[in-house]
Order: sequence, then structure tokens, then C-alpha cells
Amino acid sequence: MSKIYKLAIIGCGGIANGKHLPSLKKLDNVEIVAFCDIIEQRAIEAAGLYGTEDARVYKDYTELLTDSSIEIVHVCTPNDSHADIAIAALEAGKHVMSEKPMAKTAYDAQRMLDAARRTGKKLTVGYNNRFRPDSQHLKKICEAGELGDIYYAKAHAIRRRAVPTWGVFLDEEKQGGGPLIDIGTHALDLTLWMLDNYKPKVVLGTSYHKLSQRENAANAWGPWDPAKFTVEDSAFGMIVMENGATIVLESSWALNTLEVDEAKCTLSGTEGGADMKDGLRINGEQHSRLYMTKVDLNAGGVAFYDGKTESDADLEMRMWLKAIDEDTDPVVKPEQAFVVSQILEAIYESSKTGKAVYL
Repeated sequence: MSKIYKLAIIGCGGIANGKHLPSLKKLDNVEIVAFCDIIEQRAIEAAGLYGTEDARVYKDYTELLTDSSIEIVHVCTPNDSHADIAIAALEAGKHVMSEKPMAKTAYDAQRMLDAARRTGKKLTVGYNNRFRPDSQHLKKICEAGELGDIYYAKAHAIRRRAVPTWGVFLDEEKQGGGPLIDIGTHALDLTLWMLDNYKPKVVLGTSYHKLSQRENAANAWGPWDPAKFTVEDSAFGMIVMENGATIVLESSWALNTLEVDEAKCTLSGTEGGADMKDGLRINGEQHSRLYMTKVDLNAGGVAFYDGKTESDADLEMRMWLKAIDEDTDPVVKPEQAFVVSQILEAIYESSKTGKAVYL
């Protein structure tokens, strides 16, 4: 029988209950033994649903980290606390998964990376869109070199009207930004991963507060309070990599557009291209003719079976535990997540100064 790991959750809000806990509960090599939240009732409720019979509840994460039996910690708190909690957990001898983005600032992300290297403990970041079937298949295509040299890409994170109005999403002090750091981070991570290119050279960015101050605005989660909307409603960036490749990143929670795509990418290489706009599509040229192929990610003709046996969240958690168990690198390496934070911060800085940022 394989080892059973004892795991703790710090932050028992939406992302913990919506992704981490349901997927972790399905694994037979992990027990969720401790729950921490500044709102104690949330920790109590999560423990009742997902914890062991003797699961412990905390309001202070520093107390939780003194428990030497806990081997893994998941950090599911607002962005501004990711670094301090993750570093403390790593130094307490725990492996850590932090929710995305890695941290509120690139400086804090670097601190986390340094702590992981110093302690020898594993650190990963919750970029779950890498684990979708279309993402996994496109990654194999890229690794096989079927697109050739990918020199132009777009990272898509566009919502027409879907501003999260709960929690601290609209609080710049807690989150560090709006759609760029919230959903743009997923699209950028996905795109960099496909290119396997983590050497940015220069970044130019813009961000806007154009629709955020409207009263009673149409929104998927109800109207927002303009007085509390302190983050951008949309942001855009152009990133030039050291090898000359160009990435365009687009993100919005509120934008007057019908071109809506989230956590997707478009790739253009010397031998072919790919996009995720209508399923996974591959394009190119064969025998002096242009072609486009839509990849069938389903089983193909099997009744009552769509070919998807494991959700992206389930696969993410299983692969994370597998990396710990086999002492291998996690799928999302902290060095990769750090570069994402670097670029996001550079877009914000460029927007404020009106100047390109050289990395």
C-alpha cells in the first residue's frame, strides 16, 4: 500500500470548496486532517464535509504549521497572503500548493521560490487549466514539434460581463489587480507552457477603468459597487521574448465585445498553428493547400461516453500527489509560475508609466 499523506487547507472559501477539497477527497493516498480560516465557521463546515473524523480546525495558520504530522499544505487565501503563508509552511517542512497567481507581487513570488530551494520542499501553483484535455493534447503537439518554431501567440482571458462581486476580488490592496492577475494569469501560464519559453525580454501594457464605475451594470453575478471596484476592468499586454517570439495577452471582466474566451491560447508556428476558440483546431499547409482540422477529444462513437473520465481539477491534484510520492518535479514548476508573476507585474507597471518594461 502506498503512503497516505496528511494534508491541511489554509483558506476555506470558494476555491478550496470548489476545486481543491472535492478533488482531494477522491484520492486514496491523502487525508485532509486540518482546516484553517479567519472565519472559523467556514473551517468547521469544510472539516465536516471533507475532513477525517478527528480533523482539527484553526483560525491562525501559524498554529496549524506547528503540527509535525502535516506533510502538505494548500494555500487558498487572497493573493496578498500567498507568500507569507507558503514560505512559513515550506520552512515548517511542508510541501505547498498555492492557488494562482503565485503571489501578489513578483518580489513575493521570488521569496517563495527562494524558500522552496532553501528548504528542498516541493512548491507548485494552481494553474489547473494545464490539465484540461485540450491543453494536454495541444502540449503533446507542441512537444512533438508539429507546429515548428512558435513565434506568435495570443493568451485569451476575455469576459463580456462577469465581474466577481464577492470576497476581495475588487480590492486592489488584497488582490494586486483585477482580471489580469485573476484570469489573465491562467491564459498567460497556458501560453508560456505551450511555447516552453520562460525568457521574457520586454513588456508593454495598458489597463483600463472604463466600465467599472457604472451603476447597476449588467453582470453575471449581479451589479457591482463602483466605490469598491478599485482594480482594472480590463488589461492588455504585449510580451517580446528573448528569442524574438511575441505574445499578446488580453484580459477583461467587463468589455464590450462578443469575442469571449477564457483560459485559452492561439499559437502560430512555422509549420502550423493552433487555437482553442472552437474546440482544439490545428491549421497549416499541405500539398500547396491550406487545411484546418478540429481535434476530436472524445472517445469516438461510444454511446453514453464522452471520453472524459477525470476532471482537470482531479488530474491536477492526482499529479501533484504523484510528484510528491515519486519525488519528481510538479507539472507546474515554481520557476515557471514566477515568470508569469514577473510579466503580470510588468504589464501593470507599463500601464502606469506609459513605458515599456525591460526584464
